[in-house]
Amino acid sequence: MSEKLLIVESPAKAKTISKLLGRSYRVKASNGHIVDLPRSQFAVDIKNNFKPKYITIRGRGKIIKELKESVKKVEQVYLATDPDREGEAISWHLAQTLDLNPEAPCRIEFHEITKKAIQAALENPRPIDLNRVNAQQARRVLDRLFGYKLSPLLWSKVRRGLSAGRVQSVALRLICQREAEIEAFQQEEYWSITGDFAPVGREQDLFSAKLLKVNGEKPKIPDAETANQLKQRIEAASFRITELKKQERRRNPAPPFITSTLQQEASRKLGFSARKTMSVAQQLYEGLELGSEGSVGLITYIRTDSVRVAQEAQEACRAVITGKYGPEYLPAKPPVYKTKSTMAQGAHEAIRPTVVGRFPDEIKAFLTRDQYLLYKLIWERFVASQMKAAVFDVITVELEGNEFLFRASGSKIKFPGFLTLYQEAQEDKEEEEEGDLPDLQVEMALTLHAVRSEQHFTQPPARYSEAMLVKTLEENGIGRPSTYATIIETLRKRNYVVMENKRFKPTELGLVVDRLLKENFPRVVDPDFTARMEEKLDQVEEGKADWVTTVRDFYEPFSAELKKAEETVERVRLADEVSEVQCEHCGRMMVYKYGRYGRFLACPGYPECKNIKSIQKETGVACPACQKGQLVERRSKKGRKFFGCNQYPECEFTSWYPPVKTPCPECGALCVRKKSKAKGEYIACTRPDCSYEEAVPVAETKQEGGTADA
Repeated sequence: MSEKLLIVESPAKAKTISKLLGRSYRVKASNGHIVDLPRSQFAVDIKNNFKPKYITIRGRGKIIKELKESVKKVEQVYLATDPDREGEAISWHLAQTLDLNPEAPCRIEFHEITKKAIQAALENPRPIDLNRVNAQQARRVLDRLFGYKLSPLLWSKVRRGLSAGRVQSVALRLICQREAEIEAFQQEEYWSITGDFAPVGREQDLFSAKLLKVNGEKPKIPDAETANQLKQRIEAASFRITELKKQERRRNPAPPFITSTLQQEASRKLGFSARKTMSVAQQLYEGLELGSEGSVGLITYIRTDSVRVAQEAQEACRAVITGKYGPEYLPAKPPVYKTKSTMAQGAHEAIRPTVVGRFPDEIKAFLTRDQYLLYKLIWERFVASQMKAAVFDVITVELEGNEFLFRASGSKIKFPGFLTLYQEAQEDKEEEEEGDLPDLQVEMALTLHAVRSEQHFTQPPARYSEAMLVKTLEENGIGRPSTYATIIETLRKRNYVVMENKRFKPTELGLVVDRLLKENFPRVVDPDFTARMEEKLDQVEEGKADWVTTVRDFYEPFSAELKKAEETVERVRLADEVSEVQCEHCGRMMVYKYGRYGRFLACPGYPECKNIKSIQKETGVACPACQKGQLVERRSKKGRKFFGCNQYPECEFTSWYPPVKTPCPECGALCVRKKSKAKGEYIACTRPDCSYEEAVPVAETKQEGGTADA
């Protein structure tokens, strides 16, 4: 039997697929991109239609050699990289490198790693989509033009080591805009008035109502004196019910997850960063060992803008709902959700379990805590999305007394529907709890038991949490949700923002960089412009726009702005940030400085006092030698990073490799991250007689090939 070769991106995915396809297929991994623009060069030939100069990524040489040898031994090669622009570009580069014909039916797509999905894909191969490739190439070149042209300006005018990015700088703009709104906010005092009422003769049926109008108008209660005057007049009034409305209200379930909503909900409910969410989700998608089942892909593809659900998956879910919750929870027809994105492709689905009958608690023993929590979140959201709406009985009553109108509302669940399983998390829009009201009738006389006034102050807009920022970027069409995690991480690494109470606050450096970009490059840091650029890239993908023209339309005005800024912008002097570390030589409080190898502590008394200290970046990993200290990141005299015990010189343990928080699952010893040409990035046990090794998920290495903006 002739063999066929299937090339995917990650070793974990290769392992899962290999088990599904059997011996007639060889399954190999490219470990993400095999070529990319070099980091040490600009590598875009502007005069030659922005032609990119690709080189083989370090460490991929041996992989390419193995793939070439495998190609010679098989009858057919299928390129099965991820079903998006980035995956299409990887397939294109693989075809170029392996001398495959991109116009031949060599490209297959599947959105879940199941035997049925992969076999269906193998029955429908297609040529490589050059429009998708061009869209990815345009994005990559745009990001290189933006980052590699603008970042040196920041180095010369502000500080070395800074960066700008096509989407990154717009995200910073949003955070700084919000900070300006908060600083400009003028707080105002106001009061509210609530009355406690009961039907005459039924004092036990007490309920509360809020003052709605005075003499037919919404009252303005700016201070305690006004509130007290109103209270006295209210206490003298006699009240009766003038209007009572009963209605049924339905609350529909949220649609199944797409990339951005998964990041938002995992942030709110689980406290996961966008980066962590994408990393764990990638593991669930690529496949995990489930005992005797072997490696199994648990969820569908995680980079999607579509809320579409395959009919087969809906039918399976309906069977689960009937069996687990009862037929009364099953809608007559499967719900259909409308996708917001105009570019969401019909073949893509929402993020859902590959087998909805695989209940979270049944596989909990095979998953890490994070994997279990995220899988459970995805499973519950999907199943809830296919259930009946929740139904509430809502009662609204209006009470009048002299010139005063009060309103009370009550609700109770008539049928829980999807709320039996799942409810979306709320952030900054918490709904007030509405209790049930007693039995009331129109014209019923009421006794006023108490009048309460409460002081309030208007609140400034809230700073962005990670979930709020992701939602804002997505709603405004800025960038792609699959890149948000890396963009947010870059903002923090560059010290443009810090987290305060889980909210982004711009640093002085972030404000300076944002101001410089806003004043000199208002067009390219404008959210609307960036959104229109994303639309242009979508048009390239659809074959409606030329990628070179798209890049040129951006670059020519940008180049003129850059030239002007280089000549006119003056160097910014930033005040040093004072630390809490005291100089042991002169007693001054040391300040943070930036050098060739990043931040360090220096005495502000220079040149009289020349004391400097490296900043010990904590890893959270206990020292395996002394068990007292923890490992911290340090720099050697030559600037090379290493990890050592913070109890030095009492403990002299060091490692050149980054430590991993999770101990070795086989012997419990310290594990570290390593990298080699043969294996790529992997995790290995440090104990000499233990052979434990594990590949690093491709989600953490794929950025090496340029998935984030520069």
